[in-house]
Amino acid sequence: MNVLRQIFALAGLSREANHAFKIKRLGIQPKTLELPTTDEFEKMLPLIESSGAAQAKDCADLVRFLSFTGCRVSEMKRALWRDVNWQSNEIIVHCAKRRRTSNAALTRTVPMIPALRQLLEKLRLEQQPQPDDRICKLSECQGALTRACRLVGCSRLTHHSLRHLFATRCVESGIDIPTVARWLGHSDGGMLALKIYGHLRREHSQNMAAKVTFGVAP
Repeated sequence: MNVLRQIFALAGLSREANHAFKIKRLGIQPKTLELPTTDEFEKMLPLIESSGAAQAKDCADLVRFLSFTGCRVSEMKRALWRDVNWQSNEIIVHCAKRRRTSNAALTRTVPMIPALRQLLEKLRLEQQPQPDDRICKLSECQGALTRACRLVGCSRLTHHSLRHLFATRCVESGIDIPTVARWLGHSDGGMLALKIYGHLRREHSQNMAAKVTFGVAP
């Protein structure tokens, strides 16, 4: 907007005649998150697992890991079994977005939600991994994820959508925004998380609305 005003000024227009000064700056509306309902997500996992593809099970486990940790794909690729602390019920995440000139930590510690711990215990039993082995065998599963979304009838999800799903589930479960922001690796105290996730999905909103009562008989 400032550039447009300067162009008109260079053309000889006075401030009063410069219509660019009369145009108000419009904020860019954030894109609405289209995430699967709880029922849709639960239906997606068996569809991925039973697709018949050679690595179908690994695809489903990758979807679970991203959904249960909120990790970025690059962070998922760096997740090793040595990063899992069973005693403290935490997992160390190697932060992906970090300015080289900043003093931000190279890693963050995220508590394991029950679903994540159950997944990791299952994988540890199946794989008998070494400490330096990667937790997720695959690096991507977009094809399987897109197919499952189509069969379930929900909007197409990307790997990053699963990060949004994790954060939204946390907020809907009553986790405060600053805590969710720390789990995601945000360093702004929760401002970005509040902007993106400070809303309720329709499914959750309707469940909450059903609890509102005025004590007045119909």
